[in-house]
Amino acid sequence: MTGGNLMETSSCAGSEVDARKSHHQPTASARTMVKVRCGESLFTLDRSLLEQHCEYFRALFQSGMRECTEDEICLQVPSARGFLVALRVIHGERPMLSADEIVDAIQCAAFLQIELLTEHLTDVIDSDNCLLMYHTAATFGLLKLFESAALFVRDMYADLKEDAKCLPEDLIEYVECLVPSTYVTVGSHSPTIKLLQDFMRTVCYLDEDEKDWKVLTHLPLNASTTMAGVTVLDNKLYIVGGVYDISNKVVDSGFCYDVSTDTWSTFSSPQQLRYNCTLVGHVGDLYVIGGEFEKTVMSSVERYKVSSDTWSFAAHLPRPASTVACAKAMRRLFICLWKPKDATEIYEYVASKDEWVLITKLVRHQSYGHCMVAHRDNLYLVRNGPSDDFLRCVMDCYNLTSGQWTAMPGQYENSKGALFTAVVRGNSVFTVNRRATVEYAIEDNKWRTKKQMTGFPRVGSMWTSLLRLPKQSRLLLQKKDNGVEIFSGLNSSASVHCVD
Repeated sequence: MTGGNLMETSSCAGSEVDARKSHHQPTASARTMVKVRCGESLFTLDRSLLEQHCEYFRALFQSGMRECTEDEICLQVPSARGFLVALRVIHGERPMLSADEIVDAIQCAAFLQIELLTEHLTDVIDSDNCLLMYHTAATFGLLKLFESAALFVRDMYADLKEDAKCLPEDLIEYVECLVPSTYVTVGSHSPTIKLLQDFMRTVCYLDEDEKDWKVLTHLPLNASTTMAGVTVLDNKLYIVGGVYDISNKVVDSGFCYDVSTDTWSTFSSPQQLRYNCTLVGHVGDLYVIGGEFEKTVMSSVERYKVSSDTWSFAAHLPRPASTVACAKAMRRLFICLWKPKDATEIYEYVASKDEWVLITKLVRHQSYGHCMVAHRDNLYLVRNGPSDDFLRCVMDCYNLTSGQWTAMPGQYENSKGALFTAVVRGNSVFTVNRRATVEYAIEDNKWRTKKQMTGFPRVGSMWTSLLRLPKQSRLLLQKKDNGVEIFSGLNSSASVHCVD
């Protein structure tokens, strides 16, 4: 079958190959296929597919070497198991892998230079395999996976520190020199004039050692986060859309905060101005999804190329929607839309085809998905409680691999919308409201409360994300400017005053 991974049990004897070549001219169909021997296994594969996704085969087929004209190619990769994993990924599967499969797949990705396989291995890093991924990627020189696994280990280092002692000393030292992700929140703020600067217009980060929120930076005077889209891409914070005041005049500039330089810059706004929109970073680009303009809900979606500062329209949503819940899992982008009555639909945006594809539908009486959180190959859909009870939330889990829904047991407190602002880091999910910041440990069938810290003392909507604060920035934040601390705990009497 064309493009398949059929296994045969023939030998690779040269006499058989020569006989075929001497008596038969290969047909056009035969030239599109190639037999690849790996150990005792023989695969019949689509030649163009291998050339497209594998640097090793691309170089071989374009080299003019004798091997590229033969009917059968013998690979020297350690095992057929890793090559089988690679073939599954190339054909569009996203398999969850055992420890042995991971080791073999890493060796195969390093030897054959298969970018898709490296990306998939990165996507399936979790607390159970991250140390294995880190060590094996270091051993075989798979740099991208090595860096991703190292950062994952760093983010979970408090939980993994004992297990990490099995690593070589240099790998431990490398992890410890990295900067962990920090939980960052910005509230809903409108622009202000310089003479009446609102010192509550800040982006804040969570100091987990002191269990308190502290100021990272102040918003630019003309930036608005009211009804805006806010997200992080490549460790930079972006703000798009939003309104200036009760007139709903739309902000016509985008704003970007670069944490590495502690500076703000502006960039062009979408071609269609909007508010109550969703902003998300995906595959290196920004996407602004849906929203409103002049009180009209829209279905339009725009893509922003950061490198060229240009916007272009992408595929429209299946229906008009504002404040769309979205999440990214396994390098895939998902949104949930409400479809009356009682139905929440989950769509995936397929960037390569520029289309929205319906993945699944959940029907629950008088209950709709308001937030979606991704962890591994699971999508957690946070819904309002029965009869629109927003003080108590219920949750359902959709597994992308099995395609099955699972109802999470019990209910979760959602005072002031805490669970609608969730962010995942490692095996933890952080939620925040004015009263408390809670870290949950994500387990098989529940979220278990792990740690509770100070709440975020703001009114209105909140946007949460993760940033890696450079070490030099952390040091600067802790210094004093003319005898006055640059920041202090937001809930202390010496810091910002908050209105209940």
